[in-house]
Amino acid sequence: MKPDTASRKNDSYAKVSNRSLIAIGRVIGPHGIKGELRLFSYADSVETFAPGVSLLLQRHDDKQGEYTIVAARPHKKGILLQLEGINSLDEVNVWRDAEVFLQTAKLKELDEDSYYWFQVIGLKVVTVDHKFLGKITNIIRTRSNDVYVVRNQSEELLIPAIESVVMEIDLDKKLMLVDLPEGLLDL
Repeated sequence: MKPDTASRKNDSYAKVSNRSLIAIGRVIGPHGIKGELRLFSYADSVETFAPGVSLLLQRHDDKQGEYTIVAARPHKKGILLQLEGINSLDEVNVWRDAEVFLQTAKLKELDEDSYYWFQVIGLKVVTVDHKFLGKITNIIRTRSNDVYVVRNQSEELLIPAIESVVMEIDLDKKLMLVDLPEGLLDL
């Protein structure tokens, strides 16, 4: 039940009116003088940035532009992107700090019982004995498993994303059913 991490940012598409888009990165700045962009990626894999895929770039002042990926490659802790129509240092600087969005329909299909973070964040969490715990507001990556941050009006609870705890995820009902280890709620 471990989610894939196409998006680590839970509020990043708030400004984009079309909810069929998901933030997959942020432009850090240029790489060289020929129009290559340095990108801080929210995605786990460079495969998300396949040549031919269209991306939407949006600045904080709401200026938007749609571009097609020509090439992408990993670089240090990010991605270097070459986009069709961006060929100079000045053109890259126009998009510095812009969010990069992808159509959710272009995301690769996951295995059964695997979910993207953006699908899990916002789910209501209920125990097997019908106690409402809150909503998932964030996901923390750890070496062994992800951890769901669940908040209600007065508390925050950390729930391990493991099969013995997460019994069911129903995206249609926007619900996660959990069987918490004894003592977790008493902490």
